[in-house]
Amino acid sequence: MHPMVKPALRRGWRDLNTVQFGMTPAHALTLGPVDTATGSFLELLNGTRGPTLLREEGRRMDLPDGHVDRVVEGLARAGLLDDSRGGGPDADALRGKKEVLDRLRPDLASLSLTTSEPGDAMRHLAARRALRVRVRGAGRVGAVLAGLLSGAGVGEIDVLDGGRVEPWDVAPGGLPAESVGDRRDETARRVVRRAAPGRPPRRGPTTPPEGSTPGFSLVIVAPRDDVAVHTPDPAAAESLMTSGTPHLYAGVVEGTGVVGPLVLPGETGCAGCLHADRTDRDPAWPRLVAQWRSGRQRQVRACDLTLATTVAGLAAAHALAFLDGRTPSSAGARWEISLPGLRWHTRPVEAHPACPCGAAGKGKQEHTPGDGERRETMAGQGPSAEARHEAEPPRPAGTWRAHV
Repeated sequence: MHPMVKPALRRGWRDLNTVQFGMTPAHALTLGPVDTATGSFLELLNGTRGPTLLREEGRRMDLPDGHVDRVVEGLARAGLLDDSRGGGPDADALRGKKEVLDRLRPDLASLSLTTSEPGDAMRHLAARRALRVRVRGAGRVGAVLAGLLSGAGVGEIDVLDGGRVEPWDVAPGGLPAESVGDRRDETARRVVRRAAPGRPPRRGPTTPPEGSTPGFSLVIVAPRDDVAVHTPDPAAAESLMTSGTPHLYAGVVEGTGVVGPLVLPGETGCAGCLHADRTDRDPAWPRLVAQWRSGRQRQVRACDLTLATTVAGLAAAHALAFLDGRTPSSAGARWEISLPGLRWHTRPVEAHPACPCGAAGKGKQEHTPGDGERRETMAGQGPSAEARHEAEPPRPAGTWRAHV
């Protein structure tokens, strides 16, 4: 290991013997007591030295025998250390692609704040390149969302949609103005390729058939139809439920943006559960839905540009959290934000006993990980169920959360 104090954390001394790593309440941690010599030694933890060289430097600084190892182990337990050469073979391969890694360095720094073991951040960033995600819908939300995931290092983004690009589909970061009249799905795939670090190869006639490639780690349903956003059709997700494919809903309906639920088939509430619950609370609900779906379609639906971009960004963040092995707060819930107040609030999507998905019965026996809890990644490179990290692990002796 070549340890380094996580560079994403700003460092400051609260007094002569107490150092604070990080600024924000979510990540700030204080460490003490720290003597002057140890404080100077911290400057050497920059990823350029292995254990042997660090011990030699410690002896030159007259640090006691074993002190260097104790400092390094303590910082590692506190989640303050990263490994500049860790992460495994896939991480090494990514380091060999300098231009790609340079594009992803801000994402790597961010991942270091949400992982605890040295080398974990690089391992998760490299694991993204092996993942496949499908986005259903290439409007103002879906196209931007697909580009964000591609730019964040997800290896393959497939976009499905029909028709041709209309002027009102155009959005910064999404479908460009010059694409009006082109096929919507092909244009969205070009957006994905342009956003990708390293420009992934384009799928073509020589690409192996779908059956020979891994399944999708996640499908994101981002319909352009406002009714499909407000009341997702359970039948449209039937194949996803049958195959056990996790899927996340996102979109804009009238002046409201929606992210969620993230459906883990058989574990969390799904579109069928949402429909059944609404019917229980409002007997007129099925009648209204039938009218909305069969009524005359307006040519252009309300979709505020900034609201759509906000929804795309939050949905991408929830998707990445899931792909990196976390269970985001959209699992079994919908996040909603409405104009003009723009206050996010969450609506639970409980597993319904009448829904054939079976999540209600399973929920009585098992507990889905809570907000932010680590779970096994879709790439198969995450920690096992027996070694899942807690969302808020115990703090080692001599450290505490900073009150900032």
